[in-house]
Amino acid sequence: MAKVDLVKVGNNLLKSDETGKSVELLSLWQDQPVVLFFLRRFGCQVCRWMATEISKLEPDLRANGVALVGVGPEEFGLKEFKEGGFFKGPVYVDEHKKSYKDLGFKRYTALSLVPAALGKKVRDAASKASAEGIQGNFSGDLLQSGGMLIVAKGGEKVLMHFIQDSPGDHLALEDICKALGISANAKAGQMPVCNDDVCTR
Repeated sequence: MAKVDLVKVGNNLLKSDETGKSVELLSLWQDQPVVLFFLRRFGCQVCRWMATEISKLEPDLRANGVALVGVGPEEFGLKEFKEGGFFKGPVYVDEHKKSYKDLGFKRYTALSLVPAALGKKVRDAASKASAEGIQGNFSGDLLQSGGMLIVAKGGEKVLMHFIQDSPGDHLALEDICKALGISANAKAGQMPVCNDDVCTR
């Protein structure tokens, strides 16, 4: 887990999907612990599946005073993402992808994306998404990766900093709960597969 400079990351501005106003990232952990889910893109089938998985924890997180927040790297596909009901929390957009950069979320090259997208983790994730009727599209920035940041109330410390290595990488629900020191009733689903048809075009 790379060291996270919470002051630097916290000063980044995110645009609220609900209000259209910009807020400092640090405002999200000022009054409560927060689970920040950084999506690769809103149209990504695997990202949508991951969003539905993480959202299973929302009632338990809320009961424990923990906020669940989604962050995307661009507005492209956001409307469809919201209409699909994939995520049970407020959504923000990092229009300059500055927090993505500060958190070490890598950018693929056209050459490195194809083998990453064809990997087993991604294929497994996409098949699970398809099984659950979750579809995706190829709009938006295909080269950005994502991850997760879990921060204690008031920015006291980073509880978890997860960086995707492949587009199919995600944290297990129990690992998120463990980082927060809470228990949850959510059961993990089957991860979908991301293949050439799903991720690379």
